Amino acid sequence: MSSPPATTVAEAATAGATPLIGGLPDEVVIWEILVRLDPKSLLRCRAVRRSWRRATSARGFLLAHHARQPAHPVLYGYSCVGNDVMSLSIIPLDHRSGLAADDQLQPVARLGHALVRPEASCDGLLVLSILGTYFAICNPTTRQYAPLRMISEFSILGMYPHRPTGEYRLLMHSSKTAKQASSVLFGPCTRPSPENQVGCYVLALGSGQLLRYIECADAKELKLSNNSVLFRGCLHWYPVRHGSGNIMIMVFDTTAESFRLMRAPVFPGGCDDLFEMDGMLGMSSSNKAKTIIRIWVLRDYESEDWILKCKIKLPVMEIRVPWDSHDHEIFWDVVVVPGDGELLVLVKYVGRLLQVDMDGKLVTTFHHKGVRPTQLQLKQSLVRHAFFPSLEGYVVNNWPFI
Repeated sequence: MSSPPATTVAEAATAGATPLIGGLPDEVVIWEILVRLDPKSLLRCRAVRRSWRRATSARGFLLAHHARQPAHPVLYGYSCVGNDVMSLSIIPLDHRSGLAADDQLQPVARLGHALVRPEASCDGLLVLSILGTYFAICNPTTRQYAPLRMISEFSILGMYPHRPTGEYRLLMHSSKTAKQASSVLFGPCTRPSPENQVGCYVLALGSGQLLRYIECADAKELKLSNNSVLFRGCLHWYPVRHGSGNIMIMVFDTTAESFRLMRAPVFPGGCDDLFEMDGMLGMSSSNKAKTIIRIWVLRDYESEDWILKCKIKLPVMEIRVPWDSHDHEIFWDVVVVPGDGELLVLVKYVGRLLQVDMDGKLVTTFHHKGVRPTQLQLKQSLVRHAFFPSLEGYVVNNWPFI
């Protein structure tokens, strides 16, 4: 993402006022200091001087600030009283070395809804499913929230920016026909309906329009796939069994809004996760017991040339708790996510979350019973989006944020 000219933002912010910091050009203060702050520190600095508030509120600055933020794996944790779920915390995992375990799990927001789960992420935005029956979108950093008029007949396949229009769009799967889906979303259909088929649809956030049906022969398999990865302007899903019987990766071009297939690597066992690593598309596969993780990377995207990068043997004896019996099979959840040029292997097991590095070494143990890992990434953003106010039920810094 290219930054706007520094002088443009600086001139608009200061408008002939005294320098932001005496002895330093405003361009240096804005583009070398303020733009590097974390969102919480940036919000605090706005209270120092009015000129700082103007400089850090310009959209061009906020886009550049967002581009500099690290992408952290998203965890979510439930707070319970007895057996009742009271709230959900959205937790970016800050895996920088030297931080204490508690400091790595600092919530960016808490929501007062019960049984909420993050479903998709893009540019600092999160789509949430609530009670498994409807959806909402939020920016946990700016504390903007709005419900979406979608219910359990839909599943979210991915969220993406549509570059030709500048809109954020949702790719969805519906078990109903287009006419029925339109009725569910918007009431009785009073406009020409898309093709009358069960399958995939596009919804533009804020437009109030179910745009169209998109043909996908593997829509049912895609619905059962895991979270999508946005890479090179396309959404990717881990391999599904194509109609021909071959295992293929599903790819959705977010500009043309059409599907295609990509060859998957040939590997034993099952595929767990897709991710971006060092500018390449990556994939993890595991044995049945999930004790050995193989990491594959797409060395050449155009020729679909996959190579085996490494094999990670999990430290089984260290992961097991002391009182755990060794006489039964291992049952744990393993998620592989990228983190600043390396991969993090997160293992959820017996009320704990454990982090393992690419050498198979146990790095950190988080003793948080209710915390669960996802394959989503959160790159915090203070950018305000125009579609939020157009959504019915839109709030800022209000319930369900607590």
